[in-house]
Amino acid sequence: MSKSILRKKLIRKRQIKNKNSISISTKKFYNLIKNYDLNNITVGGYYPVNYEVDDLDLLKELSKKQITISLPAISKKNCMDYYTWSFSNILNINKYGIPEPEKKRLVYPDILIVPMVAFDERLYRLGYGGGYYDRYIEKISFKKKTLLIGLAHTCQKVSRIPNNKYDRKLDFIITEKYILG
Repeated sequence: MSKSILRKKLIRKRQIKNKNSISISTKKFYNLIKNYDLNNITVGGYYPVNYEVDDLDLLKELSKKQITISLPAISKKNCMDYYTWSFSNILNINKYGIPEPEKKRLVYPDILIVPMVAFDERLYRLGYGGGYYDRYIEKISFKKKTLLIGLAHTCQKVSRIPNNKYDRKLDFIITEKYILG
């Protein structure tokens, strides 16, 4: 099945599944990051759109623990970078209708939370087709070792994501039922 057909099918499935905006257990997330020095890390999240798993409660919990939170912002060259953000900061709407932070303080997250349309057992993800996350993961890999954690519904799992040399694997995928990784 092609990526575009798979994308359409699973976005619809996710929409049906996520009518009540399912979020992921913070306990599952903390179990994955328990070996990190939480006093000195930056977490890159995302602002959920199109029935993506909601990570805002998780980001709120992390910010209460004084962990630096960041969100992505895209540039005119179809690249993405992360900028610090707090719940008291303004968000701007980008060309895709996605809220993003002001481009004031660029950061390279130690932990990156990644949304997806679909995933497989091999920890490959399918996004919307723009390659923003794959390019960003490639770019950040030259700067530092970043823990890559995807958030998804179990219904988004497929037998195999078609992948090529540009697609990047995640370290873990957390669903409402299990952790893959």
